Amino acid sequence: MDKKEVIIQTRGLRKEYEMGSETVYALRGVDVDIRRNEYIAVMGPSGSGKSTLMNLVGCLDTPTAGEYTLNGVAVQGLEDDELARIRNREIGFVFQTFNLLPRATALHNVELPLIYAGISAKERSRRAEVALERTGLADRMDHKPNELSGGQRQRVAIARALVNEPSILLADEPTGNLDSVTSADIMHVFDELHQEGQTIIMVTHEPDISERAQRVITLRDGMIESHDAKLEHRPFGV
Repeated sequence: MDKKEVIIQTRGLRKEYEMGSETVYALRGVDVDIRRNEYIAVMGPSGSGKSTLMNLVGCLDTPTAGEYTLNGVAVQGLEDDELARIRNREIGFVFQTFNLLPRATALHNVELPLIYAGISAKERSRRAEVALERTGLADRMDHKPNELSGGQRQRVAIARALVNEPSILLADEPTGNLDSVTSADIMHVFDELHQEGQTIIMVTHEPDISERAQRVITLRDGMIESHDAKLEHRPFGV
């Protein structure tokens, strides 16, 4: 694999937690290479290390041991403020529970990461409008979350994740709170983003969702059990 293509690389990634007198080995030496514009699904049973891996890849936590390189930057050992800068610049997060401000409009919810980045009000508004248009919500910008359906709320969350033009989109069970029809709708959004060149890493326990990815990484007991590459990536519903 060409090193220039690799956006995420981990070597011997380990994470341990002290729980009272016990040590929990959440990750036990994970080696992963993810290329630009790959669409990855991460699967595994409860306690397999999926969330831990996502937290480390998303710079929300630091490994106990091992190496993690993100877009050419060695992440392990960085200070908290450096991790925060990388998080805001390189990574967009989409969560199962949307995590929207209830009293803010869709536009303002999408603007939030830009406020933290120190972007001017005019530029924030412009970028947020573009992100909402990308997710099909051009006509819902002034609506608050309680005025939107579950699928529309998740589209707002996806727009917020995209507004900083991140290198990677991390999605943690993004269809977990949605019915099957709305899930299909949201997966179409991810398919379109991938076709536009977005790198996507999605944690899911649903096989029909994982089938939409180019590659499935399965974890078990803190280790990679398998890498399954698909012969052909098919858009959701095809």
